[in-house]
Amino acid sequence: MTTARIDIYRPLLVAAVSLVALPFAMSLIGLTINTATVVVFLSIAVLGLNMMMGYTGLVSFGHGAWFGIGAYAAAIAQREWFSGQIILPLLFAVVFVAILSAVVGALMLRRRGVYFALMTLALSALTYTISFRWTALTGGEDGLGNLQRGSLGPIHLADPKAYYIFVALVALIVLFCLIRVLRSPFGHVLVAIRENQQRATFQGYKVQRYKLGVFVLSSAVTALAGGLSGFQHYLVTAEATSVEMSGELLAMVVIGGMHNILGPAIGVVFFIVFRELFSIWTGDWMFWFGLIFVAFVMYSPGGIVGIWSLVRKRWKPEPEDSAAMSRRKIYEGLALPAFLQPEPVAGTVLEVEGVSRRFGGIQAVRDSSLTVKSGEIHALIGPNGAGKTTLFNLISGRFPPHGGRVRLHGREIHRLQADAICQSGLARSFQITNLFEGLTIYENLRLSAQARHPGRFNAWRDIDSYGAIHSDTVELMKFLGLEGIEDIKAGDLSYGGQRLVDLGIALASRPKVLLLDEPLAGLAAAERERVSRLVTTVAANIPVLIVEHDIDRVLGFSQNVTVMNEGSVLVTGCPEAIRADRRVQEIYTGTGTPQVTGRAAAGSAPAEPVLKVDKVNTYYGKCHILDDACLEIRKGEIVALLGRNGAGKSTFLKTIAGLVAARSGSIDFEGRELVGLDAPAIARLGVGYVPQGRGLFAGMSVADNLSLGRLARRTDGSDGVVWSEEEILQMFPRLRERYRSSADFLSGGEQQMLAVARALSGNCRLLLLDEPFEGLAPAVVEELFRVFDRLRSRLPILIVEHNLDLVLALADRVFALERGTVFHEGPADALLNDIDYRKEILWL
Repeated sequence: MTTARIDIYRPLLVAAVSLVALPFAMSLIGLTINTATVVVFLSIAVLGLNMMMGYTGLVSFGHGAWFGIGAYAAAIAQREWFSGQIILPLLFAVVFVAILSAVVGALMLRRRGVYFALMTLALSALTYTISFRWTALTGGEDGLGNLQRGSLGPIHLADPKAYYIFVALVALIVLFCLIRVLRSPFGHVLVAIRENQQRATFQGYKVQRYKLGVFVLSSAVTALAGGLSGFQHYLVTAEATSVEMSGELLAMVVIGGMHNILGPAIGVVFFIVFRELFSIWTGDWMFWFGLIFVAFVMYSPGGIVGIWSLVRKRWKPEPEDSAAMSRRKIYEGLALPAFLQPEPVAGTVLEVEGVSRRFGGIQAVRDSSLTVKSGEIHALIGPNGAGKTTLFNLISGRFPPHGGRVRLHGREIHRLQADAICQSGLARSFQITNLFEGLTIYENLRLSAQARHPGRFNAWRDIDSYGAIHSDTVELMKFLGLEGIEDIKAGDLSYGGQRLVDLGIALASRPKVLLLDEPLAGLAAAERERVSRLVTTVAANIPVLIVEHDIDRVLGFSQNVTVMNEGSVLVTGCPEAIRADRRVQEIYTGTGTPQVTGRAAAGSAPAEPVLKVDKVNTYYGKCHILDDACLEIRKGEIVALLGRNGAGKSTFLKTIAGLVAARSGSIDFEGRELVGLDAPAIARLGVGYVPQGRGLFAGMSVADNLSLGRLARRTDGSDGVVWSEEEILQMFPRLRERYRSSADFLSGGEQQMLAVARALSGNCRLLLLDEPFEGLAPAVVEELFRVFDRLRSRLPILIVEHNLDLVLALADRVFALERGTVFHEGPADALLNDIDYRKEILWL
């Protein structure tokens, strides 16, 4: 046997040795061989449960139902059809539970997360009730007794030692089969679903089919353990299906270790030994076990088998450069791998016609159309909230469109699910890197390459035996410049490395059209240049539709550009035409003529600052968003925070509000340091935040939203600020008319008014506004504009808004961001009245 094979089957060898030693170990602590048998069949049960929980991420609170059903099925089969036999009743139990669980799973797996877990709990409770009350079939509270173990040839299984050997052999066979499943393409997809179900779907996997497959496998294995339990005790009772049994199985898996094939079995040994020995000293052994269980959940999520990893990391930390991108081998100028080059096609490859999508009362995309032709890079640009990413989601199947059509090579795909769209030849990357962070770079890319292979659902053949998948993955890693760091986990990479892997996952799906959502966002200059070259190389064979906020760069390498604004396509043309188009310039820089004239007269600025932001740095994971950002707001003024898409404006507001923690720097608010405080504490100090999208409490009335705005904040005027509800309603008379109406039923403008009113109701001393005019009718915009204009005399306002005419007419001063750094500070008048100067600062 090769070294690789030994590594693969090492758990089987360890289990075989442990099963030989187990009876002797039990005798040393005063336990019998019958207890050892209980340990083994419970280990089989938790191995089955661990396939769902540890390897697929499906949490079951009621897996004891399958344990009990398997026990009853084997007992009934022996009593009715296979008298004196053991093998056939056990096989019947496994087959019966497999069929039953396929039906039940098809229904239950329509729900995810806590809903699925609760449904499994309900299944256990229902099964227990049926078992206890259906006396004619199950024996009721007396159960089914007088079971016979029978014999295997000359071996009589009534002998405890013989039965232990039989159960141990069954356990080894089950373990061998599960190892083969986990080593198969099917098993690797299970782990991918656990890590990132959405990404697995967009790789082309029918996730529900894999989840149903593992649900049936897990249930059947657990049912086999239940059958063995019945023959061990010569009796099956309703307790085998109880919620308590399910809880014990769950505890064994967690304490042993979920992500290790033998971890749950170790948990069984710990549980049984603890119960048998500790119950001698106290009848409250379950209380102490509960404390231990909580301790493992809090301090060692990896269970007993994870303790060694925690100790090793503490005493021998991994080298800081273990995942450094500098270790990779980069080959410049490589052609796109041959396996990724589709058959050449002329003309239009992707056609989007009149697509629309509404989310509640918001029309996110409206009657939008575009076409992508062979061999081109087609850019999709527009200001914040224009609907670019939503259009991407409609094309790729994340959301179904409410109207319109999407065709890929003439075939309609808008009615297909995301996995089917990927299989049809359309792959995408994501605005926020979307990887399998717990898997290696190689495994991330191999999963995509495997998704188009006919054997992707194979549950027995070893994944390493697919030579073509391996060679394709290696070739793609070389093309991307990831060779040399194949075994690094994706979550340990730098942000630039994660961007490359995200691109690679999309490419490995062998797309005919590639959708890239802001692939350059957050990258350093060198990485931006490299990814741009990669995109250009890819586009020579695979047409690319790209959303990107770096307008200078994307216009430099694209052949066609579509500009969106307020959910609709504004114009499509070549980059030169887009640069010169007045409508495009207006949505980025405005017309130079304010729509309203409510700006307060300029006066001497108060010397006393209210907010000072000094050299603040903020990260999303490993992406550096704010880079030594600085800003100052004084009393009685409105400050506009401007910048292109992705510059970090919304993150700036969230950092001040405490929703995103600043890693370094200072935020001084009226002499109080905000860095280090959480969002509730900052809100109680008087910082009101109105997010983009409003963030109202859906289903609650206007009155309830205002009441929640005051909750947990001072409203007695002790801080010198009083915002009475009457004053707020005078400011927004529409809210008085809709006072008892649900926030869901308000118009977009009324919802925005309510969001501002809710922020003010907590005795607000500083107001942060993120795109307050987005998607509103002109009359509502003017009403809000005048409200903000009046508010400046009561409190300072920091506003992010892509409608430059409005915000420059409203603001006193302007701070401009680019890649997280403030590069411009000055009066708003200069940018409002001088369009050429505005273009120099804020346009291309």
